[in-house]
Amino acid sequence: MQASHKINTLAVLFALVLTGTRTLAQHQVSPADGKIVTSSSAAQEQEEPEVRSSTASVDAAWGMLTKATTKATQTHIIALAALGTMGSDARAAKLIREGMTDKELEVRTAAILAAGQTKNRALIPALRERLHDPEPQAVFSAAVTLWKMNDRSGEDFLRDVADGDRRAKPGLVHGAKNDVNKELHNPKALTNLGATTGASLLLGPFGFGVRAFEYMVKSGSDPARAAAIDLLAQSRAPGIDAELVDALSDKDEAVRAAAAKGLGERHDVSAMKQIGALFNDSKLPVRLFAAAAYINLSRGGAHRA
Repeated sequence: MQASHKINTLAVLFALVLTGTRTLAQHQVSPADGKIVTSSSAAQEQEEPEVRSSTASVDAAWGMLTKATTKATQTHIIALAALGTMGSDARAAKLIREGMTDKELEVRTAAILAAGQTKNRALIPALRERLHDPEPQAVFSAAVTLWKMNDRSGEDFLRDVADGDRRAKPGLVHGAKNDVNKELHNPKALTNLGATTGASLLLGPFGFGVRAFEYMVKSGSDPARAAAIDLLAQSRAPGIDAELVDALSDKDEAVRAAAAKGLGERHDVSAMKQIGALFNDSKLPVRLFAAAAYINLSRGGAHRA
């Protein structure tokens, strides 16, 4: 009953978010590259035929993930989301750390959020550096992520946001824009910020930001189903692993990706063959989350935080 209530709540939340962002998504201009994002351009960016493998192995999985971090913004974002499921893995941490210094704001934000998902405290110094980012969105995301990791380095910034008045104080978040208060209280900016800071809930396996959310909806995926799969993967009830394996062949790419993610985090080694088969899936998010899951399974629980 409790699980059902949570899933229903998520479904309502997704409906509200979709209603609130649909107008913006229809004519979304990426703050990272200034391009109008349409369903066709987003889908084209997703495919990345080079980021796939017809054979499954740890080397192939790492090759896909690493290659994806050198690709277009949305591909890089999805790769970071997948890397965020890999706990304290040092190689994943390196790629996430590099993403935090990317020239694109959306990529930096995704890397910050991925670092928080890993719960890897080795990434805290890199997160603290983002408190000096020139963009308020990145600073805010870093401060929130650090706070969730029990690090209070961004507390002064959060206090200023909470007070609703950003003052240029010496020594406080050097390099952040002085008009951060205006940025964070602008409805359009808040829509984007809300979609990024709530990414793990709103977008599941698709990555972070309004652009990813837009793609998820227009590609025909059901965010509520993906979120339900993500929640069920945390259950200890009998039969969950079998349900997740069945979901690997679902027609919804978000569900397939979420199922791969869940099986990887549950360390169900018996599912390695089925997950490996997704390295050649037609959809990029599925391939990348399958790659991360495959590596997680190959290493057991040793690299989970």
